[in-house]
Amino acid sequence: MQIVYRPARAEELQRAEELVVRSINDLAERHGFGRMATLRPPDFQLFSLEDDPDGLWVAEGDGEILGFALSWVCGDLWFLAELFVAPGYQGNSIGRELLARTFAHASKAGATNKCLITFTFNVVSQGLYIRHGLRPRLPIYLVSAGRDALKARPLSSRLRSTPIDPSSSKDLQTLVQLDVSTLGISREKHHRYLLNDPAMRGVLLHRNDCVGYAYVSAAGQIGPLAVTDEREMDAAFETALELAAATGSTQFSAFLPGASTALSVSVEHGMRIAFPMVLVSERDFGDWSRYLPKNPGLM
Repeated sequence: MQIVYRPARAEELQRAEELVVRSINDLAERHGFGRMATLRPPDFQLFSLEDDPDGLWVAEGDGEILGFALSWVCGDLWFLAELFVAPGYQGNSIGRELLARTFAHASKAGATNKCLITFTFNVVSQGLYIRHGLRPRLPIYLVSAGRDALKARPLSSRLRSTPIDPSSSKDLQTLVQLDVSTLGISREKHHRYLLNDPAMRGVLLHRNDCVGYAYVSAAGQIGPLAVTDEREMDAAFETALELAAATGSTQFSAFLPGASTALSVSVEHGMRIAFPMVLVSERDFGDWSRYLPKNPGLM
């Protein structure tokens, strides 16, 4: 069978995400974690295609999508959001060919650092990334809890929250400043995406002055979240948990870096590690004691 590698098209992104979900669940089940991915509309993929079509690729054979890759660039950082091959077609160079095309995207964009978040137990992919100069840098854990577990200890919100106004240049500038401070890059385009999502609630966090921001989804997921000082992280995460509890969701989750004190707070509130992940990059960057990712695709 001849395999063709070509730029992705908008009308096939839903099928591409079906492949991603199958691949994630196949990998997770083979390592004893059970099914962990559910199919969602390809909203972020469509946003990324419109923003920078050079970052989305498919591998196609006999009219079937066999592999899919999505990467994005912010400043000098290139991030591999998705690279998955259909079960049954892994190990025959499709992943390497897609990776080569996404690396070309990084070069064209002038990125000086490459980064991704992958499953800790995905040792085959990690070996591939290491051979290309991307080394494991930081553990990141998906933690989760049900509503009953979260009620076990009262939340003590110590920060005041105000809604982020997407039409306010001042609010957007505050978000940019926080991201540059924590990650070294502006994420303005991604904030605009999140603030346009009706299922997301974005807030600025205040003690006296603004000390951070947080997003909470209608499904109870926290992130991204950033603070001006790591000493504010515990209060910021508890405030975000309180906002998540107010959604009425029965399940709550967050992606927490190993460097963050939010891990201790999450355990104190009955959250448990669902599965481990790792940030892989060409070089160290960011202050991960002050930043919590949204997920492995948007960071």
